[in-house]
Amino acid sequence: MRAALAQLVEHVIRNDGVVGSNPISGTIFIEMVPMNAPILITGGAGFIGSHFIRDWLGDASRCSVVNLDALTYAGNRESLADVECDARYHFVHGDIADRALVDQLLVKYQPRALLHFAAESHVDRSITGPAEFMRTNIEGTFTLLEAARHYFEKRSDADKAAFRFLHVSTDEVYGTLGPDDAPFSETTPYQPNSPYSASKAASDHLVRAWHHTYGLPVLTTNCSNNYGPYQFPEKLIPRMITNALAGKKLPIYGDGLQRRDWLYVGDHCAAIREVLARGKLGETYNIGGWNEQANRDVVALICDTLDRLASPASRGLSVKSYAELITSVEDRLGHDRRYAIDAHKIERELGWKPAAQFASAMEKTIGWYLANETWVKHIETGEYREKKHASA
Repeated sequence: MRAALAQLVEHVIRNDGVVGSNPISGTIFIEMVPMNAPILITGGAGFIGSHFIRDWLGDASRCSVVNLDALTYAGNRESLADVECDARYHFVHGDIADRALVDQLLVKYQPRALLHFAAESHVDRSITGPAEFMRTNIEGTFTLLEAARHYFEKRSDADKAAFRFLHVSTDEVYGTLGPDDAPFSETTPYQPNSPYSASKAASDHLVRAWHHTYGLPVLTTNCSNNYGPYQFPEKLIPRMITNALAGKKLPIYGDGLQRRDWLYVGDHCAAIREVLARGKLGETYNIGGWNEQANRDVVALICDTLDRLASPASRGLSVKSYAELITSVEDRLGHDRRYAIDAHKIERELGWKPAAQFASAMEKTIGWYLANETWVKHIETGEYREKKHASA
């Protein structure tokens, strides 16, 4: 009987239903949320958000998506070209810090979940210009939380039981690790070391406070370094790929021994779906790839893979190997030495673990950039920013 009930609960949750109980009588109730209730995503034109939307809409049985994105420099509607004509996809050009707009969208679309991907996320930019990070990552998150709280308070009991505010964050909030330290767990104290990570730490704390103070049904994920197709070329892996193909130098900070845990973006999106469906309210889930690599080893793998897939000679370059383009540059201010994620909790509680193997996923990623050089060119020329304002 208990096993059958557990299977029923699992089926209801995975099919957008609500399982609850009357606090007085203890009676269990099951109610199905309408399948047409959409999800609202912020920052869906960015790297991870656009992957999540494409994966989500790739399943015809899933509900519609409303994508709120300000289309700052890293937001690219070309990354969502293959879903633009999907009737379940609705794009809204706007700012998450615009309270009136967020309120309007919540009333208009009546979403059953808000997934908060939007963030300024490039550490180098946060060092030279931290103000925008404070505005987007802190003020923007605060605005969303307040709008979601007022929306949530007016919902029916069934809608309240189904609603989720899922906040996507980073492992950088934990600071840096020594060479022999245990990986970051969900109980690791916060010790952010850059304006970016400090702004994300602040947003994490706001999300936690809105749950404990107001009862907002929140979930938080902290992920390691992502990689994969459609990543903006300022980040390490796409920058190395695009620079190499253009015959440009491959700059590595300092000695290149900074270590990161690398997570394929498709695995990350699968983990977020599991947290959204079955995560425990108020909890944090670390999402990592169990794949710790030194930066210089990552760049070496990129060069080796490119040598096989698109040799320098085939590109008209004078070097025999792309590795000849590697050069050391002065280290970044406050550069964290090591990040590593302990992802046992999400595997133990939700059954998720990464599927991608680093070498094969890297080859897939490089293959995508080779096949989509026009996408990169549009970023380099600024052409991608011309498609901005059309909204559903």
